[in-house]
Amino acid sequence: MRLTAFTDYTLRTLMYLAQHEDRLVTIQEIAELHSISKSHLTKVVHQLGMSNMVETIRGRNGGLKLNLPPEKINIGDVVRNAESDFDMAECFDRHSNTCSYSGACILKGVLSRATDSYLSVLDAVTLADLVAQKNSLGKIQLFAGKKIKRT
Repeated sequence: MRLTAFTDYTLRTLMYLAQHEDRLVTIQEIAELHSISKSHLTKVVHQLGMSNMVETIRGRNGGLKLNLPPEKINIGDVVRNAESDFDMAECFDRHSNTCSYSGACILKGVLSRATDSYLSVLDAVTLADLVAQKNSLGKIQLFAGKKIKRT
């Protein structure tokens, strides 16, 4: 199973916001830190705002902040919200399935259970869990466009 770049950027954004709950963060700041396209990250932030996980504040002194405490943000929910589907093989899509084995295939059930297990692990994790050990992750900041690490 592989997450899309959109989901990866979603998780990175949430982690950064959780590490900087004491202030507003800008899209530009996150984009520079992770070398992500600002326009792509804007789409990520828009989706996070629509999901009510992030509050976006417009204007000259605007920015982003978590709208929920990190312990209330479930990573399984984040991934489900960010990913468009979890079809691991063609046979999962009834409309485009051309597999000859589809009617009697056991593999589809195995892959379905694997996906369920994958999501079950993510359901047991919150954003707070991901940033709990700030010493191992480090608190990342930007200073004059350069990444610096503070613990």
